[in-house]
Amino acid sequence: MSPSAPAGTSSPGAGLLLGLASALAFGASGPFVKPLLEAGWTPGAAVLARALGAALVLAPFALVALRGSHRLLRQEYRLVAGFGLVAVAGTQLCYFAAVERMPVGLALLIEYLAPVLLVGLAWVRTRRVPPAITLVGSAVSIAGLVLVVDLSRGRPDLLGILFALGAAVGVGTYFVLSARPTRLPPVALAASGLAVGAAALGTAGAVGVLPLAAPRVDVVLWDTVVPWFVPLAVVVVIATAFAYVSGVAAVVRMGERLASFVGLSEVLFAVLLAWLLLAEVPSLVQLLGGLCIVAGVVLIRLAPASAVLPGHGAPAPRDRSATDTPDPTV
Repeated sequence: MSPSAPAGTSSPGAGLLLGLASALAFGASGPFVKPLLEAGWTPGAAVLARALGAALVLAPFALVALRGSHRLLRQEYRLVAGFGLVAVAGTQLCYFAAVERMPVGLALLIEYLAPVLLVGLAWVRTRRVPPAITLVGSAVSIAGLVLVVDLSRGRPDLLGILFALGAAVGVGTYFVLSARPTRLPPVALAASGLAVGAAALGTAGAVGVLPLAAPRVDVVLWDTVVPWFVPLAVVVVIATAFAYVSGVAAVVRMGERLASFVGLSEVLFAVLLAWLLLAEVPSLVQLLGGLCIVAGVVLIRLAPASAVLPGHGAPAPRDRSATDTPDPTV
């Protein structure tokens, strides 16, 4: 989520550090939330706590960014609702449900297939064959998905894979939404979208549609027993609030194209944290598959934006939400 500004590329070095910090923060959500899921928390409760907590943390920044122009929220209610219901509620719910059933790194890698899904959607809607580099990138990513599933390790969790693919669909939808021109400040979009997502999840839980269980138990992190609120605080403050703000600052300083590639380091950080905190070590075949997925995404991102975002050419200068920062849904 980044304001597009000519002066934004004046500090690429500082932007790179901020981008890596943002990717590390975003990548921490899965490894830190999984102990809660294993302790009896439902994915719905985890997402609700994350969205509500982060919305409260970001609210003061959003109010400052709006400078009293609350009418912008009313004018952009469709964008805010789509962001909250899809990027926050739907995507995070699918991702946490996938993490509950499979290793964190594998769930995130499957979610990173979102650009491939967008390529297919653009192909169907425009009836134009994508550029060769886009087709090659899509093929490499799909081959990587086959390797990530790694049938040699036994029968894969099909439901977990479906949840991860659902998260990928949500991320793709989020990218399309964020390509719309808007004057709404990125931090205000994030805070209001998180609030909408939290309200939707809370309502679903209140009427009994979404299971909400959040036992106050101790969990194990890095061979250390800690209270439940420790990993939750990391997810809310670091993996959501800080990740958004640092992501915005990073893109302003180094530009959107470079930021889009720096954001791929989120996968590396998530796998590393899952290894350190949860002892989740992917097989060599899965690591090769992960490299293929990331390489495929890189090739797709090298193509023109119109080849990825259906119905859009080059985006107009504006405040953009997050297409070129680390994935803020994880």
